[in-house]
Amino acid sequence: MTVAPASQLDAADPLARFRSRFVAADDPSIIAYLDGNSLGRPLSVTGERLAGFVAGEWGRRLIRSWDEAWMAEPVAVGDKLAEVALGAAAGQVIVADSTSVLLYKLIRAGVAARPGRDEVLIDRGNFPTDRFIVEGVAAERGLSVRYLSAPHAAGVRRADVAAAVTERTALVLLSHVAYRSGFLADMAAITSAAHDAGALILWDLCHSAGVVPIELDACGADLAAGCTYKYLNGGPGSPAFGYVARRLQEELQQPVWGWMGASDPFAMAADYRPAKGIRKFISGTPPVLGMQPLKDMLELIAEAGLAAVRRKSVALTEHAIALADDMLAPLGAVLASPRAAADRGSHVTVDHPMFADVIAALWERGVIPDFRPPDGIRIGLSPLSTSFAELERGVEAIARELRDGAGRPLPSCRILDCDGKPGTRRGRRCPHQERRPDEEHGAAARSRPGRPAGDRRGRGGPLGVRRRPGGDRRAGGGASPGQAVPPPA
Repeated sequence: MTVAPASQLDAADPLARFRSRFVAADDPSIIAYLDGNSLGRPLSVTGERLAGFVAGEWGRRLIRSWDEAWMAEPVAVGDKLAEVALGAAAGQVIVADSTSVLLYKLIRAGVAARPGRDEVLIDRGNFPTDRFIVEGVAAERGLSVRYLSAPHAAGVRRADVAAAVTERTALVLLSHVAYRSGFLADMAAITSAAHDAGALILWDLCHSAGVVPIELDACGADLAAGCTYKYLNGGPGSPAFGYVARRLQEELQQPVWGWMGASDPFAMAADYRPAKGIRKFISGTPPVLGMQPLKDMLELIAEAGLAAVRRKSVALTEHAIALADDMLAPLGAVLASPRAAADRGSHVTVDHPMFADVIAALWERGVIPDFRPPDGIRIGLSPLSTSFAELERGVEAIARELRDGAGRPLPSCRILDCDGKPGTRRGRRCPHQERRPDEEHGAAARSRPGRPAGDRRGRGGPLGVRRRPGGDRRAGGGASPGQAVPPPA
């Protein structure tokens, strides 16, 4: 397969002009920033906005700004986000809290709205926060958790959900784009499957908001939550967002009754009376300062057009796979993301047993992807700030580091409680290295025993897609109330 030159792709890129609007986009010390799906670059204009905010709304208007603008910010910014990136009408999105807090609030509200049902459905490959909060709510409410399994390089499909939901299912929680594989779920089809069984569905949009067109209203989604520091470039710790379909807002009762979600926050009333509409899902003081960078990125996405952002995202991920086939596959790497563009978000994961060790060396050289256990490098591609040349430089550096490190011994186990010392080399194989990823302790990384460089297990082209042993298996049955169905051994 011939790989198109990056210079040619950049010359033809209609969004290339936006790259210069980001801080340090051409800093020579950063050879390739391939982690925009974890933390987006800041926009240059954001520094000016923050300085103006401090000098004006905060510095001179002081507390008067609460009455003049800030009290409305969670819904006003939520409405803009809904319009630009979420496919939702006004009055259904708030910007507030963190993703974890909003997930908790929406999960609790969702399961309470389906009395008589005692089960939550989630996939085993979902982000740890999603799984942990579901298990915590299940323990609080005496519910069971049913886990779905999906292929290592893919994700959950409609047929998986349809086969698992029952009259016991209160809520289904899935990620629109899988955090590791990048698999893009069919929101409309899966939502329909959940509704056919009478369940509500909550979508985690962390890895799709701002880079994949989303149609929450058209898909009939019930609930959604996501962060704003990835493709929405809100900055570290920027607030999350939550969506509640208008048809459910009066029915659902959120569990964290804070004064900002009351009908009249400054009445200082003796009893809690929730506000009408989406405001009832606010709890504490709005993170007004943290919303300011998000406003800038929403303006930029609106200017570029989300459809154009998606087209470049597809082109970047296609180029990443072509480069990996050409440079990394001969070194024993395997693709851990879908090959079909329609099934893929805006990041590509490639697995190799040495990646846990090479990532630190890459970062020192100014090549910045990220690592996901057990052995994956995740190449995150933010279309408005990432060039094709930057991507090419990054993959070249990954290949160079793999070649340079070919003679080094494979890393030993990184399980934190293994023999008392993490990351030590013992000259013997740790028993954890024989385990599948879903049998490991907690979320700690571990390394797999090596395999020959030519062993590219699986199918699907020169960089074969490796699947987990046993394929797509669902956990059978339920669990006793308050317990999770454990992943199968």
